[in-house]
Amino acid sequence: MLHEPIVAIAIIVVLGVGSQWIAWRIRIPSILLLLIAGMLAGPIAAMLRDGQPLLDPDSIFGDLLLPLVSLSVGLILYEGGLTLNLREITSVRSVIRRLVTIGAMVTWFLATLAGGLLLGLDWQLAALLGAILVVTGPTVIGPLLTHIRPQGKAGPVLRWEGIVIDPIGALLAVLTFEVIRAGGFQDAAGATFHALFMTILVGGGLGVIGAVVLAQLLKRYLIPDSLQNPVSLLLVVLVFVVAGEIQHESGLLATTVMGMVLANYRGLDIRHILEFKEVLRVLLISALFVVLGARMTPEELTSIGWPSLFFVAFLIVVVRPVSVWIATLRSGLDRADRIFLAMVAPRGIVAAAVASVFALSLQDAEGLGLEHAGALVPHTFAVILGTVAFYGLAAGPIARRLGLSTPNPQGLLLVGAPAWARDLAVVLHEQGFRVLMTDTNYAHVRAARLAGLDAVYGNVLSEEIVERLELAGIGRVLAMTPNDEVNTLVSLRFMRLFDRSQVYRLSPAAGKRERQDTTDLPGRPLFADDATYATLASRLGSGWVVKVTALSEEFTFEDYHTLYGNRAIILFLIAEDKKLSVVDAERPPEPQPGQKVVAVVNPDELFML
Repeated sequence: MLHEPIVAIAIIVVLGVGSQWIAWRIRIPSILLLLIAGMLAGPIAAMLRDGQPLLDPDSIFGDLLLPLVSLSVGLILYEGGLTLNLREITSVRSVIRRLVTIGAMVTWFLATLAGGLLLGLDWQLAALLGAILVVTGPTVIGPLLTHIRPQGKAGPVLRWEGIVIDPIGALLAVLTFEVIRAGGFQDAAGATFHALFMTILVGGGLGVIGAVVLAQLLKRYLIPDSLQNPVSLLLVVLVFVVAGEIQHESGLLATTVMGMVLANYRGLDIRHILEFKEVLRVLLISALFVVLGARMTPEELTSIGWPSLFFVAFLIVVVRPVSVWIATLRSGLDRADRIFLAMVAPRGIVAAAVASVFALSLQDAEGLGLEHAGALVPHTFAVILGTVAFYGLAAGPIARRLGLSTPNPQGLLLVGAPAWARDLAVVLHEQGFRVLMTDTNYAHVRAARLAGLDAVYGNVLSEEIVERLELAGIGRVLAMTPNDEVNTLVSLRFMRLFDRSQVYRLSPAAGKRERQDTTDLPGRPLFADDATYATLASRLGSGWVVKVTALSEEFTFEDYHTLYGNRAIILFLIAEDKKLSVVDAERPPEPQPGQKVVAVVNPDELFML
């Protein structure tokens, strides 16, 4: 084992970020690789190195480990709360409310029953395990949804449920723990209801206060731009700690409420704060899941037997589907949405942290007869490993089978719908690609619709318009308005929703390129340096056309150049497997035989072969 804390931190960062990167490259959910990386450095390394793990978080960080984990989860919940805009759930608000109340109670009851019958736990421990496993959480739901990107109502419902259920599940576990420690519900009824009331009052109240204080500081320009993110972090940590000191385990509720209030605070722009928190969330999730996997001991890993596997299977096959079916009964959700909701409920870091804390507390408590409370930890880890592996691998194919997701989406969102862009869109549509257009000029939108294209009227710089866009099957954004500044803002806006490599913009006009450095502009430059709005509009308005030409061994790219000349502007390449590649000005296109070239050409100036 490596004892130096700095080495341990380096291992955690390298394994965490490296796993995220590899997962992105091979297109699998990152949480699965993160857990495997942690286990390789922890229990598996210990079994191969005579009991010496490569990474032992408990011995490295000691008593600081669980507080750091709790604080990190609080920050993740805060970032999740910042994404919870009430406008996006107008039609499914009742579904979310029923999932985190009725669905949570059904999950608790059935998981308790399975814990007693399948795992043979004392019924008190089974009830506590059931309460712990109510949570799902954004640490696992968020990366899954980012990987799958489901369309329709299922995505927002799962994101809201995953964030809201964490403080609810933690509170339920705390109340169950208090009942066990008091020796029964009747003896602890008063203390239980008092704890419930205080958690809601303290957590909810401090969350609202923290959000209002930060909002007023921002609106009154009392914080310089350079300090807005650090001050936001300061207030979140302060609210989390103060709430936890006043009422045990109310910090998670406080940070969630604070994020939700800020996200829905009228007249407040929090995009820059959200961008910072998104980066912080990726780092925290990377570290937390590596730590989670490394904390397991070889004994805990090998103690996972058939009863634990049957228990995990029962949670996946029975508990989640039944709880979703009851909670969404007569809700108006589509059948596909209900099935997908029933097939996504992975557990994460919150369940592991709560189980570890309560297991230690119950083992140390005298007179309860719960010396085997330590079994909570391996059973919880088995559920985390099993649900992350199953849902991480199965959720994507299930979403695609239900028509809720598209693998490697090839569609395009064209921001700007002038005549020349509509010509381009029609050609792509005829080639079988989904094209969605948007414009602030209603005449352009109407003309696009008359041409059989999907088009939305409105300004995509508005949050409300973006929420209305149906982005299923859309994998890239092309900013093609006549205003270079608007194209820059559109690129910035959609780099939050799409990967940076999939956001493109037209090159600025030649005069602007000479006066300013365009290399730092967001978005990849489209087509070619001279393919400006004016150039494309002029050529397609004067008889040039968008033409699709197939290349072969007999008709190569050199022959294509000979036929159409060097003035042709190559826009896209279409591979034989229907994969669309957008040509950008940074890399000259290299079409190969078997591909199709989509370009703007002059049919009146064909050169002889």
